[in-house]
Amino acid sequence: MRAPAPAPGQSQLHLLPELQAATRAAAASAPAPTPCPASREPGWTRGGAAGVPPSLPEAATTMFSCVKPYEDQNYSALRRDCLRRKVLFEDPLFPATDDSLYYKGTPGPTVRWKRPKDICEDPRLFVDGISSHDLHQGQVGNCWFVAACSSLASRESLWQKVIPDWKEQEWDPEKPNAYAGIFHFHFWRFGEWVDVVIDDRLPTVNNQLIYCHSNSRNEFWCALVEKAYAKLAGCYQALDGGNTADALVDFTGGVSEPIDLTEGDFASDETKRNQLFERMLKVHSRGGLISASIKAVTAADMEARLACGLVKGHAYAVTDVRKVRLGHGLLAFFKSEKLDMIRLRNPWGEREWNGPWSDTMTFEDVCRYFTDIIKCRLINTSYLSIHKTWEEARLHGAWTLHEDPRQNRSGGCINHKDTFFQNPQYIFDVKKPEDEVLICIQQRPKRSTRREGKGENLAIGFDIYKVEENRQYRMHRLQHKAASSIYINSRSVFLRTDQPEGRYVIIPTTFEPGYAGEFLLRVFTDVPSNCRELRLDEPPHTCWSSLCGYPQLVTQVHVLGAAGLKDSPTGANSYVIIKCEGDKVRSAVQKGTSTPEYNVKGIFYRKKLSQPITVQVWNHRVLKDEFLGQVHLKADPDDLQALHTLHLRDRNSRQPSDLPGTVAVHILSSTSLMAV
Repeated sequence: MRAPAPAPGQSQLHLLPELQAATRAAAASAPAPTPCPASREPGWTRGGAAGVPPSLPEAATTMFSCVKPYEDQNYSALRRDCLRRKVLFEDPLFPATDDSLYYKGTPGPTVRWKRPKDICEDPRLFVDGISSHDLHQGQVGNCWFVAACSSLASRESLWQKVIPDWKEQEWDPEKPNAYAGIFHFHFWRFGEWVDVVIDDRLPTVNNQLIYCHSNSRNEFWCALVEKAYAKLAGCYQALDGGNTADALVDFTGGVSEPIDLTEGDFASDETKRNQLFERMLKVHSRGGLISASIKAVTAADMEARLACGLVKGHAYAVTDVRKVRLGHGLLAFFKSEKLDMIRLRNPWGEREWNGPWSDTMTFEDVCRYFTDIIKCRLINTSYLSIHKTWEEARLHGAWTLHEDPRQNRSGGCINHKDTFFQNPQYIFDVKKPEDEVLICIQQRPKRSTRREGKGENLAIGFDIYKVEENRQYRMHRLQHKAASSIYINSRSVFLRTDQPEGRYVIIPTTFEPGYAGEFLLRVFTDVPSNCRELRLDEPPHTCWSSLCGYPQLVTQVHVLGAAGLKDSPTGANSYVIIKCEGDKVRSAVQKGTSTPEYNVKGIFYRKKLSQPITVQVWNHRVLKDEFLGQVHLKADPDDLQALHTLHLRDRNSRQPSDLPGTVAVHILSSTSLMAV
């Protein structure tokens, strides 16, 4: 196991009595939906092809569940209380002090917290609608967050979720008494949507916003969203260096997939490049968000400008992905030649790319100059959509410490073989001949405070093992590794993998043993996977154990394959059944071959040690399956030979005779029920 890769650069106050009462009050009913502000995103015309905003998936809103108030602050109740008392809201949980600005170090220039009405005349949430070109990075190194906001602004259905009931929150010059200086925003955090309340006091120097700000001096949506996000993180300084993928997930509830363009050699491999573009086009057309960046390897590289105008260490929002026809008018219609095009937005608000197509570039150029792409896909779980529907399993877990190895759940990665199997374990099934599986593990975000310092992420990852078809208890021995994620000190780790039918165990771990933390595991498959945690190490002792007996032996039977089976004109369509004390495991049908590879395993906890394990081979027929032969296995733990090649025999117990074919079986038995 390699060392974990580094992630991309990344005091309790009491409520006033009046606010405590207001916070506990019930939320007011949600306001009726209102028309959204028009998007200011300009139409994109390149080579004669007019830009049309991509349609969003029908079921995009299925990603959004009920929203919980963050820190028990109820926006509606707090707003009503402020209006009743005719005061502007002051947030006691994120006050206008240095504690909300820094988690360490001494402040620079004197920062003054000002409300928008004290910064400009006629403040607005939106000016002429919302656009990805509204935003500019401020003095904190949070281009990653600003790039995510730029992507968000291009998606109406998404920003309306992050900025709820925007019309109610907008300033109304005709009703100044209806303004209470309070705003709220929605973010997806650790498996649920939270509603974050803030006041409108923003940090300034010389009457200028020092962090994220808009082109228009009187537009404040991005500065207010940033403040709410800083509150979640603990302070503004916590946004100095971070991961665009985290913000994209927090805005959508989707899953982020990082792509290393350098490692994948996409610049020179046209086939791989075309496949990646098609995947990006699909993510974009179905409402997902995308970001691109150029890795800064050294401190000197950070913010270094390339000859093409791009800047290292900066996150760029991808605001459009499309195929563009060459030519103009009818000429473009009849031409089949197209260019794969990407439109980018830089958080500095400048058109830095000085190559062809202005702020738009070909995907070939993207792969040549950029090193990393992050795709945040919205996982559609609605059965009413015309697009692909995923089945999601969502489980909360934790790495915990305990002196008893059987209760310890923080064993580190596979490098630490003595403790690896002490980690949490989760089982799931692939029920199709082959299925695409998406797996994401996310650790609980840590806040940054002046008392506790920077909230550092753990280096995390996971391994996936193909196990016995009937496994019900925790793994204690290495089996076939089906897939493995990277280990990184990022908030989330994602893996997309294709796996054949069977049962699998996911083992999420920290890189080093002995670290505690909470995590969220999300598994997406085409059909329900029955994903669940394995909690028991072995069969439990019950009140019936003294009457019915308790297992004395555990045996793992791995049927590798067969050879020389009874043939037919089209070849045998065979499968194998493993039977032991009323329990059985069946393989998939191997079609049209007399030398099938079953690769099926079963695990059995045995009480009747004198009773053999039976392996039967059958030929699948339309009307009635045909018996091809069987073998009996003693599976004695003293048998030093693990691999057996046995001749098939018939079921006549008096005079068993050999039938055509042999079966290869690997056997492991132990009197320790935690040996496998």
